[in-house]
Amino acid sequence: MPNEDVTGETLEVRRPLAVRALRRSNVRIKIAEYLSEISPNYSYTADIAYHVRTTPSNVIGAIRGMETRYKEDESLLTLDIVEEKNCRNNIKLYGITSFGKEMLREIQEKK
Repeated sequence: MPNEDVTGETLEVRRPLAVRALRRSNVRIKIAEYLSEISPNYSYTADIAYHVRTTPSNVIGAIRGMETRYKEDESLLTLDIVEEKNCRNNIKLYGITSFGKEMLREIQEKK
């Protein structure tokens, strides 16, 4: 099926959820913008936090979800806006996906 991901969820269903999640959080938008700027490179949590001027725990919450403050179903990873790459010594790097770039463009056009 066209425009369908591994879980069977269509892009048409995921798109409004991604836009809503980005609009609800300035931290999510700033993370997506920073990762888009450095694309195709990846970055680690502390570096992202430094560049978007927030704490590493806020970055982790926005990317992965964290209890009630950042819902997991609205996390950047769950919505396929950001992807995670595991490196040696259990270091996780994050980069923006092509879907993430598209969602970021859509948000910026409507400002």
